[in-house]
Amino acid sequence: MSATTLSLESRAKLSDGNLIPRLGLGVYEMTDNEASRAVAWALEAGYRHFDCAEWYYNEQAVGSAINRFLETPSCPIKRSDIFYCTKLQSNNGYDAAKRSISQSLQKCGLGYIDLYLIHSPYGGKAKRLESWKAIQEAKDQGLIKGVGVSNYAQRHIQELLDSNPKHRPTINQCDLHPFMARLQLVEFCRSNGIEMECWGPLVRAERFGHPVILQIAKKHSATPAQVLIRFSLQRGYITIPKSVSRDRIKENADVFNFQLDQPDMDQLLSLDEYLVTE
Repeated sequence: MSATTLSLESRAKLSDGNLIPRLGLGVYEMTDNEASRAVAWALEAGYRHFDCAEWYYNEQAVGSAINRFLETPSCPIKRSDIFYCTKLQSNNGYDAAKRSISQSLQKCGLGYIDLYLIHSPYGGKAKRLESWKAIQEAKDQGLIKGVGVSNYAQRHIQELLDSNPKHRPTINQCDLHPFMARLQLVEFCRSNGIEMECWGPLVRAERFGHPVILQIAKKHSATPAQVLIRFSLQRGYITIPKSVSRDRIKENADVFNFQLDQPDMDQLLSLDEYLVTE
């Protein structure tokens, strides 16, 4: 994948035909004020993909910031240019999932949700499949454009596929970076037409000082964060780095003027230590 084939406008085509921007902004653990500012700064910087969740308790702030931007007289884009994802907090059954979807839709105020994920497999098989039934119905009703999962292991995905769902998951969003490579899960998902998305591509800054990261960053006149984001993109992942800093939001999107070579990528993949960053 050459440097010229990737840009902030790059989108991946999901198995359902929908297009998702490869780079987005995560809003995990942001207060309403932080989320509102970060989303506005990201939109100004050219981001069009925003990853939210019921559990983050900032869906309204994120949706309102997007709508304010879209309503600006000089706004160069429309709602269909935005990709908004949110997630089901808990697998508490069919009726609970329907309520959560309705509430998330109301809170964001965006008219529809581009991607809706089950946030985690907790709750047991029956509840997971009940949640999926509600999610499928919401997709059929046009409330949700795309469906997927988050933090699912191979067995959870296989369980869902074995249920012969009308709508298969298009995304598995999980902790994925050089220090948590998940090579078997990546291969399994790809073989089933499921894109991988990194919710923690920056490793929560825990490895910015790692000698290999520093060496590669120096080689490319980049920051450790930029190296990690570029790694995710060149691996073909969708990636959603989080920041509440205007400068870092811009910096995280400035990763398209350099390319990691194969030795760089091999070196980064060799760092796998099953590091959990929750």
